[in-house]
Amino acid sequence: MSYYFNKIVDMTFDEAISKITEELKKEGFGVLTEIDVTAALKKKINVDFRKYRILGACNPIFAHKALLAEDKIGTMLPCNIIVQDREDGKIEVAAINPVESMRAVENDRLGEIASTVQAKLKQVIENI
Repeated sequence: MSYYFNKIVDMTFDEAISKITEELKKEGFGVLTEIDVTAALKKKINVDFRKYRILGACNPIFAHKALLAEDKIGTMLPCNIIVQDREDGKIEVAAINPVESMRAVENDRLGEIASTVQAKLKQVIENI
């Protein structure tokens, strides 16, 4: 299984950001962080890069459960979602697969939490 799941959408970059944020809310997630990679790369190393944004999404109920099961899991939170321009003019949206990322932790109590979050994130991606 892949470490992410994705979808190519036929909308503008800003529409994709808005739509993914809306769909995340429907599944109980909020966007805690938003990193404009394009602007950061321009500012820090003066390179031009395609539109690329990282959204740090969190569902507080599942984050709390994960923290109770594994106190260092915060190093892997929040769940990252990317929105990026593609060369073909389409927009790609991709989300981390929490089941795959949690395999590295080797804590069986995280499995059910990760599976539930995975299902919710897949639903978000499918709905955009």
